[in-house]
Amino acid sequence: MFNLRWTVEADEKYKELKATAETRRKKREKQKIKKSSQAEGLFKQVAKTIKLLKKNPRHPSLNTHEYSTIPNPFDKKAKVFEAYAQNKTPCAYRVFWCYGPDKKDITIIAITPHP
Repeated sequence: MFNLRWTVEADEKYKELKATAETRRKKREKQKIKKSSQAEGLFKQVAKTIKLLKKNPRHPSLNTHEYSTIPNPFDKKAKVFEAYAQNKTPCAYRVFWCYGPDKKDITIIAITPHP
């Protein structure tokens, strides 16, 4: 198991996705609609990705691979990785992360839709 750390940007985005999903869930339940909203589904997928990263960053469903456009915040020579929260979806969400700053730490750098 890894310890999770967050950049301010990633933490804010995660909280935003969670708040939006919660608002939509409450509205849906008030209107007695059973089907989950897109916001709820998106948050569920992102949360699952984070959970899998914490347990095993090489989990096959994450499709983890190196991403060279974002610099590592701790060591410019170290790698940054991209994990899939969604796949085969327009503007599919990705979670960008790196190892560190300490051993057994993973830092979530960004949560964003794929360009």
